[in-house]
Amino acid sequence: MRSLIRRGEVEVRTGLARSTIYAKVADGTFPKPVPIGLRGKRWCGDEVNEWIEQRIAERDQAASE
Repeated sequence: MRSLIRRGEVEVRTGLARSTIYAKVADGTFPKPVPIGLRGKRWCGDEVNEWIEQRIAERDQAASE
């Protein structure tokens, strides 16, 4: 089952600041939030975890080159 997480949890999981998260969303390098109401937004936890795993894979690949 997929879960939606608040921005604060995204910040904790990624170590990114709010402004950095939104800048990365705008340039297409971070998952877009899911609208849940007129003003509410949440992120798909699986997508955030996948983004983190991709950063780790890029690090590991660069280290092995």
